[in-house]
Amino acid sequence: MGWLVVAVLLIVLLAVWITWTANRIDRLFTRVEAARASLDAQLVRRSASAQALADESTAALGEPLAARLRVAAHEALTAEVAGREAAENDLGRTLTQLEGIDLDRQRLAELREAATRVGIARRFYNDAVRDLSGLRAQRMPRLLRLGARRPVPAFFEIDDRLWSPAPSPAAANAGIGRIVGDVLHPVGSDEWEILHP
Repeated sequence: MGWLVVAVLLIVLLAVWITWTANRIDRLFTRVEAARASLDAQLVRRSASAQALADESTAALGEPLAARLRVAAHEALTAEVAGREAAENDLGRTLTQLEGIDLDRQRLAELREAATRVGIARRFYNDAVRDLSGLRAQRMPRLLRLGARRPVPAFFEIDDRLWSPAPSPAAANAGIGRIVGDVLHPVGSDEWEILHP
């Protein structure tokens, strides 16, 4: 009689564990989908900001770079799923060519914010994919085929490095300051020495 109680208890525990694991896998799938939706939104925002910058700053960029940026942004906005990473990588590499170019500060700040959000959203998405893949790869979920009806999503790997903006005119005059982000910090002034002894 004792072994029967033990067997029933083990079956109950196994059923509870299977239910809990299956629910956890479902929650991770939901998390992946939400993270991917957020990533897609930030990618669209980056592409739209890049396209606006190319349209409004052709003179500062020069026609060749403005055209490349415009095309790269358009390709990223219209890419199919299979070619999305390649298109976003091309846009990211084109954005690095903005290094040191004096552009409209507001437009540039909007684009850099969008690019920063892409990096954050991509990390959240890849973390969610890693957690889901790790759980499904464990022996018991794999043997019981928990969540097997849905394909494991792929990581999203793109070059999302940020570029440095050109120094503001105030900083460029006689080397009187340096830029940290978009803020001019005076070098050698009393104010700088007081704030940063």
